Amino acid sequence: MRVYLDNASTTPINREVKRVMDKYMTDEFGNPNSIHKMGVAAKNAVDNARKSVALSFNSHPDEVIFNSGGTEGNNAAIFGVFNHLRKNGVKYSDMRAITTNIEHSSVLECFKELENRGVAVDYALVGENGIVDPITIKKLLKPETVLVSIMYANNEIGTIQPIKEIAKAIRTFKKNLSPRLIGGQATTFPFFHTDACQAPLFLNLNVQELGVDFMTIDGQKIYGPKGAGALFIKRGVEIEPIIFGGGQEKGLRSGTENVPLIAGLAKAIEIANKNRIKNSEQISKIRDYGIKKIEEKIPRAVLNGDRIKRLPNNINTSIPGIDPEFMVLQLDEKGIVCSTKSACLKDESASYVISALGKDGKYSQSSLRFSLGLDTAKKDMDYLVKILIKSVKL
Repeated sequence: MRVYLDNASTTPINREVKRVMDKYMTDEFGNPNSIHKMGVAAKNAVDNARKSVALSFNSHPDEVIFNSGGTEGNNAAIFGVFNHLRKNGVKYSDMRAITTNIEHSSVLECFKELENRGVAVDYALVGENGIVDPITIKKLLKPETVLVSIMYANNEIGTIQPIKEIAKAIRTFKKNLSPRLIGGQATTFPFFHTDACQAPLFLNLNVQELGVDFMTIDGQKIYGPKGAGALFIKRGVEIEPIIFGGGQEKGLRSGTENVPLIAGLAKAIEIANKNRIKNSEQISKIRDYGIKKIEEKIPRAVLNGDRIKRLPNNINTSIPGIDPEFMVLQLDEKGIVCSTKSACLKDESASYVISALGKDGKYSQSSLRFSLGLDTAKKDMDYLVKILIKSVKL
């Protein structure tokens, strides 16, 4: 028996998505930059995929840039903003940024590098429930702030951030500022970026309602292909590319477009957007059932993150006294696939996300993440708890 509970790391590819991709791997495999018929067919596939993604985002097609996934998208948005300002004569020391202390490493490491270059970064602290208060962001905003980056939903503990409310606070702040002339264009800062890689299966991606200038999406989190992602960039927002070459993707992401992955990503986003309400209702019931069973059978287990404002598929619990990595291997032997913290963190002994909740080492060094899939059932939770009880010294 195998129970896969590591969907926050990666998901299997949807069969419908795979069928779409196969077509462009074996039959219509032309280069979209070529002018012959096969090239034109490939270009049309990319254009149609862009229109499809834009429909899910409620954006314009030209606001969608395809790339290799979440890490590249986050880097492109963050460095793109600061590199554009630097290119136009603004010193790093005259720029500020705001983010939280529980962002994905592909965001935090960008800001650490920018700090090395002289940018002042303000780290908004989340509450013990893993959610940042919009008032906290409001208090950190300064005239020198050029970018705010807050993740939509946390990859480790699943907490959902109040993106709309933060966007409103930023808009209110900007009303009192005069535009700055950057590269001949009047621009009012700060811009607002959200890492939404964990969101599409369950949350609204309407960028008009969210109020963001940038939004990052990753295909492998939503039953789409690995190595495929999309970055929403609002019209009128100027950034510098971080990859140079043939000038594809409006000059912002050079390199021959990977047509199979792009087509697959678009289909995955389309399916996720269509089914997100049904998915949320279905999976949240299984999640709550699993949390209840764990807390009943293992009294010292502590849920990490807000109990309500969390992704429908996320259970993150600390069980003081266990070795989480050894526990993952024990569970794996019994057919249960899960993780301790973000799969992107290899050298951390404790979870910085759980430490940020104000919890000490016995909790941050004993966490397990069970991220449910669309096919996870109650019987899977029953089996998980059965094996956990045998593996944990009660």
